[in-house]
Amino acid sequence: MRVCLKLAAIVFGVAWMAAGTTQAAEEASSIARGGRLYDKFWAENKQAQPTADHSAYPNKGGKYGKDVSWRCKECHGWDYKGKDGAYASGGHATGIVGIQGAAGKDPASIVAIIKDKTHGYGDAQLSAQDMNDLALFVSRGQVDMAKHIDYPAKKAKGDAAKGEAYFNTLCANCHGVDGKKINNAPPLGSLQNPQEMLHKVLNGQPSQNMPALRLLDHQIAADLVAHMLTLPQQ
Repeated sequence: MRVCLKLAAIVFGVAWMAAGTTQAAEEASSIARGGRLYDKFWAENKQAQPTADHSAYPNKGGKYGKDVSWRCKECHGWDYKGKDGAYASGGHATGIVGIQGAAGKDPASIVAIIKDKTHGYGDAQLSAQDMNDLALFVSRGQVDMAKHIDYPAKKAKGDAAKGEAYFNTLCANCHGVDGKKINNAPPLGSLQNPQEMLHKVLNGQPSQNMPALRLLDHQIAADLVAHMLTLPQQ
């Protein structure tokens, strides 16, 4: 009887750990989708593309087009630091704070902020599931990019040789070994924005069948970005 009880406890423990792993993976998929919504919600959820500037966007009439003002990344940055990060200066600078202060908060409270008067997102932009995924990303999906990116040098803190091996096995089938295979998109090497690259490696590209590598060691993502920055720009 004692042996049976011990065996049952072991089986239960393994099943509990497997269930926990599955739950964590499911949460990670929602977080990654939230990251893609943060990038460009209408590409990810197939809602109508905005045609007017967001009311809270300070750079109205800018050179990037009206729809860009509705992208979370435009005000809060690819590194989630807003005015205190890579968008502190330059054409994308808005003077708006990042989302780091919301890390760890109850996703329901973040949904309320997404819907508030300032942000103004409603059913025309985001479904209830969209809002939950985006809020989960803001709460639990942010990455401290300073750990993986050298900001002054605009380079990834990664091993480009390892990144090449990862790229050739994970990415080259779609992108080509030179990053130029997708003919309706610019070459990957032309991006030269390590924060944006890292965000997309971790979360995927909106509306595309690009894998999100969020559950892998983030150093792998940094190595990939280090290599992608060396790809041909034209």
